[in-house]
Amino acid sequence: MKLGKAVVKIRVVILIVAFLLLIPAVLGMIFTRVNYDMLNYLPDSLDTVKGQQYMLEDFGKGAFSFLIFEDMDDKSISEVTREVKKVDHVANVLAYGDIADGSVPKELLPDEIYNAFNAGDDTLVAVFFDTSSSADETMDAISQIRQIAGEKCLVSGISAMVTDLRDLCEREEAIYVAIAVVLATVAMMLFLDNWIIPFVFLASIGIAILLNLGSNFFLGEISYITKALSAVLQLAVTMDYSIFLWHSYGEHKRTHADHKEAMAYAIKDTFTSVLGSSVTTVAGFIALCFMTFTLGRDLGIVMAKGVVLGVIGCVTVLPAMIMALDKILEKTMHRSLIPSTKKLAAGIVKIFPVFLILFVAVAVPAYYGYQQTNNEVYYDISRSLPRDMSNVIANAKLEEEFDMGSTHMVLVDSHLSSKDAHQMQSEFKKVDGVKFALGLESVIGSSVPEEMIPASVTDILKSDRWEMMLIGSAYKTATPEMNRQIQDINKIIKSYDKNGLLIGEAACVNDMIDITSVDFATVNIISIIAIFIIIALVEKSITLPIILVAVIELAIFINLGLPHYLGESLPFIAPICISTIQLGATVDYAILMTTRYKKERSLGNDKREAVKTALATSIPSVIVSAMGLFAATVGVAIYSDVDMIGSLCALMARGAVISMFCVILILPAMFMLFDKIIGVTTIGFKPKKSEVQTHEQA
Repeated sequence: MKLGKAVVKIRVVILIVAFLLLIPAVLGMIFTRVNYDMLNYLPDSLDTVKGQQYMLEDFGKGAFSFLIFEDMDDKSISEVTREVKKVDHVANVLAYGDIADGSVPKELLPDEIYNAFNAGDDTLVAVFFDTSSSADETMDAISQIRQIAGEKCLVSGISAMVTDLRDLCEREEAIYVAIAVVLATVAMMLFLDNWIIPFVFLASIGIAILLNLGSNFFLGEISYITKALSAVLQLAVTMDYSIFLWHSYGEHKRTHADHKEAMAYAIKDTFTSVLGSSVTTVAGFIALCFMTFTLGRDLGIVMAKGVVLGVIGCVTVLPAMIMALDKILEKTMHRSLIPSTKKLAAGIVKIFPVFLILFVAVAVPAYYGYQQTNNEVYYDISRSLPRDMSNVIANAKLEEEFDMGSTHMVLVDSHLSSKDAHQMQSEFKKVDGVKFALGLESVIGSSVPEEMIPASVTDILKSDRWEMMLIGSAYKTATPEMNRQIQDINKIIKSYDKNGLLIGEAACVNDMIDITSVDFATVNIISIIAIFIIIALVEKSITLPIILVAVIELAIFINLGLPHYLGESLPFIAPICISTIQLGATVDYAILMTTRYKKERSLGNDKREAVKTALATSIPSVIVSAMGLFAATVGVAIYSDVDMIGSLCALMARGAVISMFCVILILPAMFMLFDKIIGVTTIGFKPKKSEVQTHEQA
């Protein structure tokens, strides 16, 4: 109560401070770097990640791209490559002409070198950058190269993909938020009892979102997925808290003549209730932080922080805004469109065995589909991008004209003998799917003395510590064929140099597959255990957490099982995130109903009456909460051109609706079935004799 009175007393100060904090928040948001490269979230301990670092340290090279020149003569290509070499952060440019520049007679060069750089009327040029794949400097260099090269030159590689992704996200992110705001506003105007209050909610939540985004500055950088989803998710998840405060304020206004006193009581009630429900949501997001693939930590920290700020805003900024606009709000009241739910609740309870049968009937196929969906996810990040994106077109061209699905880089000891290095390359060429293997030995092995090779070529391929080789593969990243090829190449490397490394996008993605498959199980277990413990403490029960988690897990199984039956393939990150987000965000629906059911039983009502009352009073709140989450995410799911974002939002929207139906239909049936067991295993479930007598007299 002290908090409520304090907030009411200093409401003007709270609003002034909130608006002043927006200044550093906006600046922090502007200067927070966004990372568009999923591979950056791999652990530093992996050989693939170490190899990338060695490339930067020893060769001064981080990113690598192919330029594909379409139907251009040698002179024009030479002119373009000269200009490309002048671009900031371009370390080296390697073209066929650099090798066959006159110092080495063309007739002495193996055909595979020519074939690696030429196919019909198309010519390849390899470009190395002195910065990492997703560095801002690399992306700026890619943009400059595209301007220099013109329409007849395509740029492939992960840096080009990251550049295109950045440009697309920067265009779409503001639209994501706008869509979420508009649809959430419409939903609230329909389901709440006031025309203006949705805009007050949005103003309050908007401040919390900006503070959250601004405070990300202290994290150094955030992923593009986190940036794209955090505002939408924070709006969807914390909207419930605002709705609870508004309803509580309305109830207390009917029993308190002074609206200030009514608000103080509403803040007290809201803080107590919201604190309990928000902890489960925070726990779901914190569970993501236990992923080895650190994108989970990125999203988890930002969203957990957003929920905490949402709770703080709900009991400080929002009450201050409502009190400032109290007279206007009183004039804009209207009847809620949600009708009385007493008859619906009575009907559901009457036929509760039907929903128990439904639970059993749906559980097995839902779980099977859920397991299959996890096995059918895709890891090729380019698949999540529009087909008309420049980088996607370039990769398709590489595949069609050069039969090249991906490129590997091999680092071996620079002191490895020329004979062993040549033999190693010969073995690489025998591996299924390998189109070429190029290194210094590709030239030296054809009787060309090393001193005849241009320094521009040797500098690219050899340092004091490492020698680099390029391997062209016909296989695409993240395919079973590619995984086998990586294993075969690694065996060859280790047989010649136990410290040798295979690096490149395909090798990194292969590591990502291994890591995230473990992460999925880890995050699931942690989130379930954490939320189980929280519910057990809140409800003082051993059985209620089992029932509640089982109901929401069924909703998750249905949600993630549907893609298998619909023939859809999800991006790998979707099942990991959704399983925890849906559990943490929608278990609140079940907690709300459970708390009321437990209260009714503690007052001495029989189980049927208690379940009916709990269901009837909870349905409106559950519907409003679910529709808020649905409205905030469904528009983004439909609009987004980035499947990584669109899929996550689609799953969140569908998950909210499925959880809503599971809680309304199946949870009451569980209460009816397990009422006796719940009574024995729950503290405060059975009424005291004095309470029963008081209830009967009333």
